Amino acid sequence: MRYDTIDPAFFQRNRTRLAEKLKPSSLVIIHANDMMPTNADATFSLRQNNDLFYLTGVDQEETIVVLFPDAQQEADREILFVREASEFLAIWEGDKLSKKRATEVSGIETVHWSETFQDALLRLAPQVENLYLHTNEHLRAPNVVETRNGRFIKECQARFPLHRYERVAPLLTDLRVIKDPEEIRFLQKACDITEAGFRRVLGFIKPGVGEWEIEAEYIHEFIKQKSRGFAYAPIIGSGKNACGLHYGENHDVCEDGDMILMDVGAEYGNWNADMTRTVPANGKFTERQADVYNAVLRVMRGANEILRPGMTPVLYQEKVIIMMTKELIGLGLVTQEAADKATTANERRDAIKEYFMHGTSHPLGLDVHDVAAFNAPFKVGNVFTIEPGIYIREEGMGIRLEDDVLIGETENINLFENFPVEVEEIEALMNA
Repeated sequence: MRYDTIDPAFFQRNRTRLAEKLKPSSLVIIHANDMMPTNADATFSLRQNNDLFYLTGVDQEETIVVLFPDAQQEADREILFVREASEFLAIWEGDKLSKKRATEVSGIETVHWSETFQDALLRLAPQVENLYLHTNEHLRAPNVVETRNGRFIKECQARFPLHRYERVAPLLTDLRVIKDPEEIRFLQKACDITEAGFRRVLGFIKPGVGEWEIEAEYIHEFIKQKSRGFAYAPIIGSGKNACGLHYGENHDVCEDGDMILMDVGAEYGNWNADMTRTVPANGKFTERQADVYNAVLRVMRGANEILRPGMTPVLYQEKVIIMMTKELIGLGLVTQEAADKATTANERRDAIKEYFMHGTSHPLGLDVHDVAAFNAPFKVGNVFTIEPGIYIREEGMGIRLEDDVLIGETENINLFENFPVEVEEIEALMNA
């Protein structure tokens, strides 16, 4: 198999914890994501609804999970609907989950074919007062495409207008922000695969290679290591391209003297790594490049010291900006006078935004930018990135470094612990 088996007890724990948060007399209904069209008759590969996956482990289209903790009949308390397996589908699309296999994956004993869902809904909905339905409530979600869950909300409200409707997304967000040991196992695997890709490209990079060739080295190693591929669109930016935060064309040639910023991560079992490393194209840092690189490295390590339980994201970012300001002054990019004039948090941010204009950390998990409650204090069990950067457009150089860390009781656990990151380590590996 491509992925290690996920213990179904993980999904059972998630459903139990969600049930404890529901109001009495409630029904939860979550649909799989749609298969999205490209052009003509083609579709993108399925990217499962992460909340459905978190509750079931099923990575298949047309799946529906129904939870009814108060049901009188035990068989109605957890129901999984999956697309009916058939010889026809096996010929054209490959095997689909059998009912037995769906139970093995999810731990849900009651499994029906998806085509029977409407009959079940008509039977179950009148037995409850509250219907918990799903929407994408991520703080940055554009929500410009109507989802299968969105269509179902309209259908359900038209059919059952007098029920009370509740949001299941905030409850699942509250659960997902604390990572289960089973999740950490898969996150660490994604990070390990990312490390293998990074070490591979260190021996490949040299002046004259294309950014796209570096991308190809990563994807080769990721898939070889049983990843499905990139966790997100890779950024391979050499020279001035590194100053574009979401540069993704990866179409330029890396020149002698360039620094190459690589923001990539591997997916594994639907969990994601998120790495950024910046290295010299010729394998040797100039004095200026090393100075900027080490400044970013010091900020990353300083941020790790304060990314601790009880700290809020807003205060954390303010403290990182103070660290970064000191480094930018040392590099001659910001004057002490300008820094002294900045007395409020907004002024301090504005004083350095030409060289550091983005946030330092984001939650990581089933989503690369994982779910989180706005400005909620950090907690033990959270997984966050730490990714400061300095971007000097006038010098055609951008340097960002990024680690993924698990917030622990007494200290953070760096999931990138074995990654080479010191200037001397990078140079030694590139010139081996």
